[in-house]
Amino acid sequence: MSNQIAFLGTGSMNGAIMGGLLAAGFPKTDIIATVRRRESASEIASRYGVTVMAWDEEGDSNAQAARGASVVVIGVKPVGVAAVAREIAPVLEPGAVVVSVAAAVSLEQLERELPDGQPVIRTMPNTPARLGKGVVALSAGTHATREHVTKVLDLFSGLGLVVEVPEAQIAAASAISGSGPAYAFYLAEAMAKAGEALGLDAELALRLARETVVGAGYMLDEPGADPVALRKAVTSPNGTTEQAIRVFDERGLPAIIADGARAALARSEQITRELDASRPSA
Repeated sequence: MSNQIAFLGTGSMNGAIMGGLLAAGFPKTDIIATVRRRESASEIASRYGVTVMAWDEEGDSNAQAARGASVVVIGVKPVGVAAVAREIAPVLEPGAVVVSVAAAVSLEQLERELPDGQPVIRTMPNTPARLGKGVVALSAGTHATREHVTKVLDLFSGLGLVVEVPEAQIAAASAISGSGPAYAFYLAEAMAKAGEALGLDAELALRLARETVVGAGYMLDEPGADPVALRKAVTSPNGTTEQAIRVFDERGLPAIIADGARAALARSEQITRELDASRPSA
């Protein structure tokens, strides 16, 4: 088996993984990718210097890319994962690792579309991965060995923090890290609107909110950083920040965030059930 890696459906997430690999020195000649449209194929090929095929030009491009690859990363939307898996199943090498980066697609759902014994690994990266500051939750399938897991851990290492969790916990991890960037962006948006309400110019309020969230993120990224300790360091007794935190607590902000995470988890589980229900009958 070659060292070739196939990226099927090279959107933002597969593009981030590919970029991390190339930045770490992985040979361009060992990467092949597929996209939906010819225009996207030309853009990605120009940006990364890798071979890219378009589905609208070659209908079997996914199968062509997967043939002989040692790792196949499926990066299409959840509703399309099973179809891609069925498409590539006849050409996969027995030891090739199939990696999914799609939310809510279970290991069982992916494994049943592939040949018996095919190694499968489910991952859930988040969007900061494209900057090398992401989080990737990873769960191994029934036939994935420690060697397979190590290979994928190395593959994703350039994206940021990679954690291995039982599949029963991957949706919960996604509710925190997968959806989490949107929570931070939502906070920055709310802070900017609050600044406007206090009389600040809209552009200035947005700049202040944005740079504050970015700066706080850098502080959290320092070795040993503890969000509780950092918050307390800014919250002087009887000071202005303490009053803001008091209001957040009185209005139940921690409970609201917890409820939001539970809603994200519930929706992930619902999508998994919907994918099962929409599967064609054998």
